[in-house]
Amino acid sequence: MDGGRIETAGAQTLRRGLSVLRLLTRVGPGGIRVSDIGRRVSLNKATAIRLTRALMDEGFVLHDPVSGRYRLGPEAFAVGLAAEPSFELQRLAAPLLRRVALETGDTVLFSVLHGHEAICLSRDEGDYPIRNQLIKAGDRWLLGVGAGAAALLSALSDDEVFDVLARNAEVRAARFPRCTDAAIWELIHQTRALGYCLQPGLVVEGSWAVGVPVFDTNDRPVAAISAAAIELRLGPARGAAIGKRLIMASRELSGLQALQSDRGSGEKAALQI
Repeated sequence: MDGGRIETAGAQTLRRGLSVLRLLTRVGPGGIRVSDIGRRVSLNKATAIRLTRALMDEGFVLHDPVSGRYRLGPEAFAVGLAAEPSFELQRLAAPLLRRVALETGDTVLFSVLHGHEAICLSRDEGDYPIRNQLIKAGDRWLLGVGAGAAALLSALSDDEVFDVLARNAEVRAARFPRCTDAAIWELIHQTRALGYCLQPGLVVEGSWAVGVPVFDTNDRPVAAISAAAIELRLGPARGAAIGKRLIMASRELSGLQALQSDRGSGEKAALQI
């Protein structure tokens, strides 16, 4: 029993420390004060200080004594480099996403499927002066909430959709009341019929988005490309045009994945000869 309690306490401490690191990833290089760390991740000040200092001792966090702010340190960077191969798809997508942003003038987002969430990896800005600020790199979204996350959900089987919606129902009801089961199923049917999801301000009123799923070489959904804009700019007609452009981008990215896979297989075969 004692061992079980120690393990539980250790796991809780680990989760809290990881929540601090996740927050520092989201706030960016400007950093954040320890009082704000506690508030943002629901920790009392003493616990926030203790965890942050432990992360500093291990090199994962740096402290600026002038501003009093904390930011990610060199060890966090090293971990990121070690995980970098996992983001090969995002690297392949980067030039394509930038091109779509320049063509449309809107904010183009790239998210990857991770469990029952979609994690935004990149954000490319078009030149339209009024920008959608709802999503930024590092944000995690429930599947079904938002155009990209709904497009990913639509690519799963009905059984998987029911399971996902049941798992996130409580959080959706509290944070995204317009994202009901019925509303999300409507988006799913739309996406399956048209190939793209037009999300009409369900997350934040007046904030519209179009999203499409991206499939890997085994035809499994792995990511989503979406374009976001204000409602006056992204109505049904323009949404359809952008949706078709995103479908083309998704297919192009899938083709790049296949090419990369074939090239990798060829290199391995050459090494074995």
